[in-house]
Amino acid sequence: PGLSSTPRAPADRLIAALRKRRVVLVLDNCEHVIEAAAELADLLLRAAPGLRVLTTSREPLGLAGEAVFLVEPLQQADAVRLFAERAAASAPGFTLDDETGRAVAEICRRLDGIPLALELAATRVRGLGVRELAARLEDRFRVLTAGQRGAPARQQTLRAMIDWSWELLSAPERVVLRRLAVPAGGCTLDAAEAVCSGAGVARDEVLDLVTRLVGRSLVVMADRPAGPRYELLESVAAYAMERLREADDLAATRERHLRHYLDLAERAEPELRGPRQQEWLGRLDAEAANLRSALEEAPRQGASAPTGPTAGFRVRLVTALCWWWLLRGRLNEGRRALSEMLAVAPEAAELRMLESAFTLLTGDRSGARVSLPSEIDDPVRRGRAIWLHAYGLFHAGIPAAGEELNAQVLDLMATDKWGTAAALGLRAMHALIRGDLDGVARDSARSAGLFRELGDRWGELQAVTPLSTLAEIRGDYAEAALRQDEGLRIAQELDLASEVAARHSGLGRLALLSQEWDRAHDLHERARRLAAAQGYVYGEVHAIMGLALGARRSGDLDAAEAYLIRLRDEFVSSEAGEHLLLAELGFIAELRGDAAQATACHLRGLEIARSIGEPRALALSLEGLAGAATLPGHAAQTGHAAQTGHAAQTGHAAQPGQAALLLGAADAARRSVGAPLPLAERGDVDRITAAATAILGEAAFTEAFLRGTSLTPKEAAHLARTAQSPTENRTPGSEPRA
Repeated sequence: PGLSSTPRAPADRLIAALRKRRVVLVLDNCEHVIEAAAELADLLLRAAPGLRVLTTSREPLGLAGEAVFLVEPLQQADAVRLFAERAAASAPGFTLDDETGRAVAEICRRLDGIPLALELAATRVRGLGVRELAARLEDRFRVLTAGQRGAPARQQTLRAMIDWSWELLSAPERVVLRRLAVPAGGCTLDAAEAVCSGAGVARDEVLDLVTRLVGRSLVVMADRPAGPRYELLESVAAYAMERLREADDLAATRERHLRHYLDLAERAEPELRGPRQQEWLGRLDAEAANLRSALEEAPRQGASAPTGPTAGFRVRLVTALCWWWLLRGRLNEGRRALSEMLAVAPEAAELRMLESAFTLLTGDRSGARVSLPSEIDDPVRRGRAIWLHAYGLFHAGIPAAGEELNAQVLDLMATDKWGTAAALGLRAMHALIRGDLDGVARDSARSAGLFRELGDRWGELQAVTPLSTLAEIRGDYAEAALRQDEGLRIAQELDLASEVAARHSGLGRLALLSQEWDRAHDLHERARRLAAAQGYVYGEVHAIMGLALGARRSGDLDAAEAYLIRLRDEFVSSEAGEHLLLAELGFIAELRGDAAQATACHLRGLEIARSIGEPRALALSLEGLAGAATLPGHAAQTGHAAQTGHAAQTGHAAQPGQAALLLGAADAARRSVGAPLPLAERGDVDRITAAATAILGEAAFTEAFLRGTSLTPKEAAHLARTAQSPTENRTPGSEPRA
């Protein structure tokens, strides 16, 4: 019981034997007699200068000069090797191969690389096989019960192994250990204090108790840059959870867990819009498993759905996490959590608005049908909810409705600098698709300036696309590249996957303009994979369109068409997106010599261009129709054919005069908004110009082109729709005006 009691003959005999010798003394399994082991080791070390003592124990002896060596769980490769050896010994015929390897890796991971647990599991392979064994580890304490007969009792089963350590704990240590089963993926010290205190343990006692559990190897402390993090091995966590249920303490512990992470999320939400954005993104990222865990028991509809404070806490938690989900591109996760919570709290107006926005952001237009949240008293919260819905509408390809809502946001956000900046940034994107280049420059600059004052780096990123595109339109590719590179640097710095995808698409677009086909393909493909992984449909559509543009311009028409058909068949597009898709399909048809199909595509695109009122879109359709007019087989489309987009080839000759007129009208439309085609984007126009000039001659082409520049957009569209067959012997430019 203690070495200080008499007689001391055994200790005296040890001292006499060891006093003058250089020797290592091993004291094994000291944890259950830790005080006596420490007293003996101290006595011997003082009496025998040449003695060294090696002890094995779940906790240090706590003596001066003691050096602690942790016996870590096995690394994955070593764990797999040990398991495979033991499994082969107990189950003749077992081999580790590609077929069994995945299950074995899962078993080793789930058992934390603990050698005894692996050996116990290996004895089950003969009766279960590795796949069934892996599937049954949720109930590991019933499965891992067959140890070696000659082993000590504490090594016969997995439960006995952990029972051995549990029995050595004090009552407060047991309380803290079982409550630590609730945090997922570990927790910080302040989280441990919040979750583990109460009903028998004071908050200021938790630090000491957790430290003792670390010392006894039941809790793992990971020293992270943000501070210490406390984790349980999976088997210990499963055991502690059983004990927590036995103590009828699970519900109360989970509520403390929920309260703590609700507080964290609500403190983080405003910080995600300011200069500490990166810091708070990191904090929430580190707690992603805990935040998900706090919501995973989300109440469902029905008589059993929890009500009262817990349900209210979860509604608040979901609301607070929305901006983190959006910044991190966790769009599907956010939509799922919002939908589940809305089923419990259908009266929550803000929740309803947020859920509709995330539905739109994941490419589902059903989210467009939602009433505005007039019930939200706070104008800032109401304005931000409406803005997010407008943002979703834009990204889902419903810009007109989004622009109308965004205009309301600017009125609501008069006192909210962040909301004003966000609304201006979205207005700049709407201006871009309308061709209002002055509006793009004005609103983007104001938005970026306000976000810069607020220290919101994500906000600054929102100006990259419109300002880079504006630079492209004006032919300043160096400026566009600088903006995209800076945007990529910020996106990577903040680890914003959706924005990284968008910047890769932007850089891919610039690579196309410099005819770096392979680099453009790689950048767009990287963007596509990133966007798809995030559920970022808008980004995926842009990347696939970039792949299509690159394939056509590099001469691979089949690949380009495949990308475009995928876009048409698998994604819901905006009017602007559909217009570009039709233009590209039309150019592919023209390059294949199919005048009828090219004309059909470009005429359908022309109607869309007129409906959105974007001069550059109108110009693109006119240029496409000009290309079709240079082909043999070009014919008028009237009646049913024009309405349905199906052209009838009648064997007519090309109409180069009409092509020249249309090219002139297109050039005028582009110049009307200060956006003539830069050299790098003149490939299609130069090809069509050369074809028309080769037939007409340079003088006749120039005359027709100049007459085309005098046409209004409406007149040019009418000319394109009512193009006549050359058999009617009309001279170029004699077509009736609208």
